Amino acid sequence: MQLRSALLAATMLATPIVASAQPVTGLYVGAGVGVNITQQENIKRGGVPTTFFGSTSGVPIFGNLNGQIKGSTGFVGLASVGWGFGNGLRAEVEGDYRNNKNNGFTTNAGNSINAIGGGFTEQKYGAMVNVLYDFNGLTPWFVPYLGAGVGYQWIAEKWNLRNNLPFTTPTFAGFGGSTFGVGNFNAGGNTTEGSFAYQAIVGAAFPLPMVVPGLAATAEYRFLGTTSNRTYTGQAFATSTAGRFATTPASVTLGPSYNHSVLVGLRYNFGVAPPPPPPAPAPVPAQAPARSYLVFFDWDKATLTDRARQIIREAADNSTRVQYTRIEVNGYTDTSGTPKYNMGLSIRRANAVKAELIKDGVPANAITAQGFGDTHLLVPTGPGVREPQNRRVEIIIR
Repeated sequence: MQLRSALLAATMLATPIVASAQPVTGLYVGAGVGVNITQQENIKRGGVPTTFFGSTSGVPIFGNLNGQIKGSTGFVGLASVGWGFGNGLRAEVEGDYRNNKNNGFTTNAGNSINAIGGGFTEQKYGAMVNVLYDFNGLTPWFVPYLGAGVGYQWIAEKWNLRNNLPFTTPTFAGFGGSTFGVGNFNAGGNTTEGSFAYQAIVGAAFPLPMVVPGLAATAEYRFLGTTSNRTYTGQAFATSTAGRFATTPASVTLGPSYNHSVLVGLRYNFGVAPPPPPPAPAPVPAQAPARSYLVFFDWDKATLTDRARQIIREAADNSTRVQYTRIEVNGYTDTSGTPKYNMGLSIRRANAVKAELIKDGVPANAITAQGFGDTHLLVPTGPGVREPQNRRVEIIIR
């Protein structure tokens, strides 16, 4: 009993969700926030011109910089507006924003640099066009979906590369043509470049009809990649131990960016009607008097027993409480006699019941009595069988 009750309760709770886990149809909006994880990003090239400070050595300063920016964990947020076609297919336009900060990278800075420090702060924002497919009907609790998108991303890099240890450089014409030690050397910038992008989406929607019809919670994983290298410009400057200072343009070139995002959010499908209220419980009808009564007889008898008279009295009393047009009294026998004999016995039994009804106050002209012999058996038997339930008269109030 407890198991049945638990199953019934679970079914009742699931019913509104099942009713609402329907294909997205028409206009919808969505939003999500979560964590963005970047992969290592290649530093293709970076530094300043070979002739920095008028150097006559031909040795580039950061001129052959390469390596990788380490992966980092940051923030992602997005919003979308789309259209559902009612068959599981959806199309949407998405705006997104990602922010990651990394203070570490590995690099080969060339033979002119003893140690490298610095970091990158990266912001991505852009627009994507996505096509998604909902796998409706797999389960009443949630709807899984897959999608893919293409678009364009702007990537702002605030970058800084610096020498952490003093080093000695060759002769620099800009500092009077003498050899000197450089106390610190920095290159950096804050510019924005763009790239075409693509993404893959795996997610699930959890309908929330008990909160708002058309509302669903979402959980997603997204992979976003850009397609091209990006070159960021800036400035480099150096201060010598002799107090000299100079600047020159600098740049760094980065490879494609790859991002893994995990988000939770909400989606709202406009125009979803609330589920209809449950039907009102049907009124319990008042207990109506019985309209059919069975009177049983002993074998080969048409006389009434005390129990038979009690049933006939009940039928007579109840006939006064209902609107009737006639009362039928139909007699029957079992198969133990001949058909001719049985027909006569069934008629005698019917007349005995009719007489008792009249005695109990039922008008004679309202009663029709007839016999059917050993036909219409209540319990099917072969010939010659004494079956007590077939020895009967049925009173029917029409």
